[in-house]
Amino acid sequence: MKELLETLRVQRWDDHRYYHHSRINQSLHLVSALSFLASYVLLFINPVIAALLAWLVSMTTRQAGHFFFEPRGYDHVNKATHEHKEIIKVGYNLHRKIVLLSIWAAIPVIAYFAPQYLTWAVPEAYEDTFVRMVGMAWLFLGVAGLLFRATQLFFKEDFKSALAWVIKILTDPFHDVLLYYRSPFYLMKGELIDPMPHVQSH
Repeated sequence: MKELLETLRVQRWDDHRYYHHSRINQSLHLVSALSFLASYVLLFINPVIAALLAWLVSMTTRQAGHFFFEPRGYDHVNKATHEHKEIIKVGYNLHRKIVLLSIWAAIPVIAYFAPQYLTWAVPEAYEDTFVRMVGMAWLFLGVAGLLFRATQLFFKEDFKSALAWVIKILTDPFHDVLLYYRSPFYLMKGELIDPMPHVQSH
């Protein structure tokens, strides 16, 4: 358990220091985290609404922060190139995210023009309308994406790294709120990039 918690701590620390320099990205992660927490609650009430909220709000704000606002030049804080960080990324790097988001974007198209190709992933009770089918297919995609990368990490590294990453992903909304709740205030002060003195002194 101690080794698992240490692996989780390192994964969280690396994720923060390598991929969250932009105050806009941090602020979007705060919005994403709060939306994800709401979707966690809705999952037990209305899984379709939970999935729609998670993908349309939580994931779009989170990934927009990474794709459009996070610096991709040389990371002077960590003394690492963007290419190096992409290679060592434990979870979904930008390339893997593009694949995942492409599947996500294709699901509504398939659901509209050829819904029969989605019925295997959607419970029959949710096949009655386009929105409900898309929502459940997106929920399935989220679970599948989590398990797929965890399986990759299991074979590439070990079970401990895979389990730590799954725990990290599921608890990121809670952690991100604690980590980035002050980011909008820094952003309003005109600070676009987090100087990260805590990383430089680490």
